[in-house]
Amino acid sequence: MANILIAEDEKNMQDILVDYMKKGGHACFTADDGVDALVLLKTYPIDLMILDIMMPNLDGFTVCRLAREQNNLPIILLTAKDGEDDKLKGYEYGADDYMTKPFSPRVLLAKVNALLRRVTSVASTADQICAGKITLLPSSHKVYIEGEEIAVTHTEYELLRLFMANPGRIFTRDQLLNRIWGYDFEGTTRTVDNHIKNLRQKLGDAGVYIVTLIRSGYKFEVRP
Repeated sequence: MANILIAEDEKNMQDILVDYMKKGGHACFTADDGVDALVLLKTYPIDLMILDIMMPNLDGFTVCRLAREQNNLPIILLTAKDGEDDKLKGYEYGADDYMTKPFSPRVLLAKVNALLRRVTSVASTADQICAGKITLLPSSHKVYIEGEEIAVTHTEYELLRLFMANPGRIFTRDQLLNRIWGYDFEGTTRTVDNHIKNLRQKLGDAGVYIVTLIRSGYKFEVRP
C-alpha cells in the first residue's frame, strides 16, 4: 500500500480517482488546489502524486516544480491539453508521466503501480555504484557528486542508474522510453532528450559522462 496524493479540483474526477486508487490497495490524500497539495506534501509521507495542471491558486506546473524542490517522489500530470509543448513543459518541471483527459482510471492505476514498483525495487545489490565523480546509492535513491548530494527526480535517478549499471552500452531513445517510462507511455523520444538535458545540468562537470551518439542514442562513459 502506498500513500497517494490526488490534487484535482473537479470533485467528480477526484472521487473517481480516489475510488480506483483505493481499489488498488492505496491510501489517498486529496487536495482541491495547488496550495493544499503542497501543504499535504509537507505534512504527510506521500509516495506518489497525481496532479491536475489546471487548478486554482497554484497550477499543476508550479506545484510540480515546487514539489521537486522537496523530494523526488513520482508525479503523474493530468490535463485536458494534449499538445506536445505542454507535455515537454511538464517533464521539464520534473513530472514522470502524463495522462490526457479523458483517460481510463484503470490505465492510470496501472501507471501508478508501475512507478511505485520502480521506486521500491533495488536494481543493484551493491551498497553504492561509483563512476568518476558520481556516487549513486540504490537503497536510498540518492546521488552524490564528489560527496555532495544533488537533487534529482525519480525519472532522472532511474536514467542515471541504468546508465551507470551499463557503462559503455548504447541505448536508443526508444529503448530508454520502454525501459524507464514503459511501453504504454504516451510521450515521444523528445521526452528522453529533455530529461537527459536536465540530468546533465544537475550533474555539472560530470554531465559529460552521458554521451550523445548521433542517430544512435546515448551511452555512459567516464572521461578523464
